[in-house]
Amino acid sequence: MNTTHPGQRVAVLADSQNLYHTAQSVYSRNIDYAALLEEAVADRTLTRALAYVIKADAPEEESFFEALVDIGFETRIKAIRTFQDGSKKADWDVGMSLDAVSLAPHVDTVVLCTGDGDFARLCRYLEHEGVRVEVMGFGESTAEDLIEAARDFTDLSADTDRFLL
Repeated sequence: MNTTHPGQRVAVLADSQNLYHTAQSVYSRNIDYAALLEEAVADRTLTRALAYVIKADAPEEESFFEALVDIGFETRIKAIRTFQDGSKKADWDVGMSLDAVSLAPHVDTVVLCTGDGDFARLCRYLEHEGVRVEVMGFGESTAEDLIEAARDFTDLSADTDRFLL
């Protein structure tokens, strides 16, 4: 049963690092964020589109951030952290989750663009609160528990010509 309708208010949260790593490692290509956003909204009413990115001081990242804004995303930017042992860490799990919970009273649907299984619990919470949760990710790298927790799953691998550049 399709429970989407044109008046549905949608928030799209894109885990850019997660999507980037699969697109690069499996396909050696980049994400088409315009196509991703268009599919996520699917003729509904876009309330917010947030892209969570990591600042690694790479030469092309500023133009990437600007392109995301031009497409319609607000960017959430976090610097990569380097520890004394040389290891690096940068993730947006907590930030994305807090934004999703904060947006929940203002939307009907949250679309999580990620394959990270850490968001399965968030999906279950949002659904319990009456928010429809959809996930968009690459089938080969999306956690099974995330797919099961979401109301709907869009496998980006099923249409790489559309979702990859």
